[in-house]
Amino acid sequence: MSDSDDKGGGMSDGLQVELFHPESDREPGDTNIQAAGFDVHPVVFPVALAIIALFIAVTILLGDTASSAYTWLFNTIGETFGWFYLLAVNVFIIMLLYFAFSKYGKIKIGGVEAEKEFSDFSWMAMLFSAGMGIGLMFFSVSEPLYYFQNPPSFFGAEAGTGAAASAAIAQTFFHWGFHPWAVYGLVGLGLAFFSFNRGLPLTFRSIFWPLLGERIYGWPGHIIDLVTVFATLFGLSTSLGLGVAQVNTGLSYVGGDMLGAVSVPTGTWPQVALIAGITLIATLSVAAGLDGGVKRLSTLNLYLMFALLGFLVVVGPTVYIFGTWVEGLGAYFGNILALGFFTGTLGEAANGTPTAWTVFYWGWWIAWSPFVGMFIARISKGRSVREFVLGVLFLPSLFSTLWLSVFGGSALFNSLVGNGQALATYNDVGQTVAMFALLEQFPLGVVSGLLATLLVVTFFVTSSDSGSLVIDHLTSGGKHDVPRTQRIFWALTEGLVASILLIGGGLTALQTAAITTGLPFAFILCLMCYTVYLGLDNEYQILESEEFAETIQDLSEREDVDVVTAGDQMVTDISDPSDDTPAGTD
Repeated sequence: MSDSDDKGGGMSDGLQVELFHPESDREPGDTNIQAAGFDVHPVVFPVALAIIALFIAVTILLGDTASSAYTWLFNTIGETFGWFYLLAVNVFIIMLLYFAFSKYGKIKIGGVEAEKEFSDFSWMAMLFSAGMGIGLMFFSVSEPLYYFQNPPSFFGAEAGTGAAASAAIAQTFFHWGFHPWAVYGLVGLGLAFFSFNRGLPLTFRSIFWPLLGERIYGWPGHIIDLVTVFATLFGLSTSLGLGVAQVNTGLSYVGGDMLGAVSVPTGTWPQVALIAGITLIATLSVAAGLDGGVKRLSTLNLYLMFALLGFLVVVGPTVYIFGTWVEGLGAYFGNILALGFFTGTLGEAANGTPTAWTVFYWGWWIAWSPFVGMFIARISKGRSVREFVLGVLFLPSLFSTLWLSVFGGSALFNSLVGNGQALATYNDVGQTVAMFALLEQFPLGVVSGLLATLLVVTFFVTSSDSGSLVIDHLTSGGKHDVPRTQRIFWALTEGLVASILLIGGGLTALQTAAITTGLPFAFILCLMCYTVYLGLDNEYQILESEEFAETIQDLSEREDVDVVTAGDQMVTDISDPSDDTPAGTD
């Protein structure tokens, strides 16, 4: 995308700059250092690189001690700050819904003349692939099976019963439904608004302009962006580590247990080798850029997901699946408020659910949110605040519940009605093999198992691609376009960090990295709720001002301009009627 594209449409570009942009002579990346194919911020890039290198060195040198430290830190944060994670994410949901359904919902991201860059289908494909593709593949079978045997005490169900199955689906829906997408949506909305509507750098520091002003370009802004880089990198590394563990186990299970042909070794070092190979594939895609690589792979991901989903709906217990979906939605909606605030503090032990599962998920989503939020912001210009929220919050959430019903519901059917083999294999081998053990129970299990493995790989690649683009924005002073060399550098760095965490402590190290970096970032997001409100309120006041009305009146008198207003006469769109190119064509 060209620089001119970044700034909105031609007719209202001057209008947007004159009335809406803050008075500042700073430009994104105006103090950058350009050398050796890099275009980097003089503070954020070297400091982030130094701290990442120090972290890697300490993890390698401490060895087993690092692994023990990760376990202790994970448990301590969950037990001490779990209540804060739960409270914060509920606040995010409330604020996001308020922005969407209040008077601010009609505000357009990018200004009144901004047009959609991507079609609705491509937009949904990219945001969903970036959001939680690997996680859904990893947990959609293993998590319901875990709760089936260890029902959360919140539901008071007996293990191994139909009541436990209902509780398992509801709890899984809760972890993968509206709450994570509210975190993503809030971050994406803030980044998109302050970048496209205010002309500020596409970095997290820009969201705090209403409070910091020009100081976002100083050390307060540097610190905000540094915390964002670490949260993004370690949140991404967690997902990559989970994904490669599933790829490793999947290849081993399909090749050895199902085909009896190839014995693929499993463990840390084979997974490190897989990370290296898949990361090299990711560098090719990230080098192609947003349109050439990420969009095409995201669309491919969606087609592969629909293929795998449709296959299991047809060959699996179809009626049971849809019954599970409806019943699960009922249990989820009926308990969503109480589940959102359930810490397990009162009464009997909660089977570790809030700390071991919910707090980890919330920390992971928060750590993952700069990456997903910035990526969503990058692709969402031209959509109203209300359209943005409804698209980001509701559609992916409902699709996630359908996906979980198909795979989790089939696993519960196999446990309650079938031969119970999926649960037995899960207990014997572990959660990484749960998906493949389930697919083996149906026709063409080998084919569907290989398709599932391919889908995890493509999710791995798109996550690495998108993460590289986001960290590029952060470490280049908010520039939208960065050199190819720099994108490749961060793609390789992400693979290296994920590998080091696997070597230094396995899955616990990955989970600890996510929940630890998510903690300070949660405080930043709480403050961000207020700054986004200030920004939207200021935008609304300008749209209702006499100065803006006079400018619009002058534009309305021109034959080459169409002005669109909402019911209360607030201007929502300015377009050139001679341009008949459909919005969002890509």
